[in-house]
Order: sequence, then structure tokens, then C-alpha cells
Amino acid sequence: MTDLDPLGHVNNGVIYSYYDAGRLNYLTQINESIHWEAIDKVVVRTECDFMESILFTDDISVETKIVEIGNKSIKMMQRIVDNHTGKIKSACLSILSGYDRQNNTSKEISEEFRKKVADFENGK
Repeated sequence: MTDLDPLGHVNNGVIYSYYDAGRLNYLTQINESIHWEAIDKVVVRTECDFMESILFTDDISVETKIVEIGNKSIKMMQRIVDNHTGKIKSACLSILSGYDRQNNTSKEISEEFRKKVADFENGK
């Protein structure tokens, strides 16, 4: 796969890597340490809408927000926005699950994580 399709648009598969970067940036902003050998959340579902083509030269941002935390799952909404026009180029819903690496099973989302998200989303 290449970064651009034959028409010069950013490949839809590459757009998912933008969302991955946005998700990691969000987790970093809420002070959620990212130790790859101890990851305790995994993406279990994504749903992406492509509203407008993204060109290689476009100045874009990925906006990320956690909109719901269940017992074992997290619902995250993201969108790619053109920084000059404000137009939404793409939107993505991701469901993350708490993950127990040792047992390869889902696990509950910690209270500590919930507090970090609440503080961040409420501007604290």
C-alpha cells in the first residue's frame, strides 16, 4: 500500500494511521503511560466515514475525545479537520477494550483511567 492513491489522495488505510497517532497523543495528554509490554487497552472495533478527500498538502488535525466509558470498554470519537476551512474530512468511532495480557481476556477499565479522562475532558 502506498500513502497516496492514483488520484493523489491520502489512501484510506493511511488515514487509520492518523487516527492511531491521535489516539496515542490523547493518551499521552492524559498522562497515561504507554509501555508496549504492559498495554492494557486494545482497539476491538473501528468505523470510519470519509467525507472529503485528504490531499498530501492539506493542513489537517486529528481531534480525539472519549465519549463513554463502560465497565470494560471505551468509546472514542475522532475526526480529521482541515485547519484552514474547518471542514471535517473524516470521522472515526473506535471501541477499545480493557485487556488482561496474562489471561488474554477483557478486563475492567480502572478508576484511575476514568479519573484521568474526566479531568482531561473537563479541562482540569
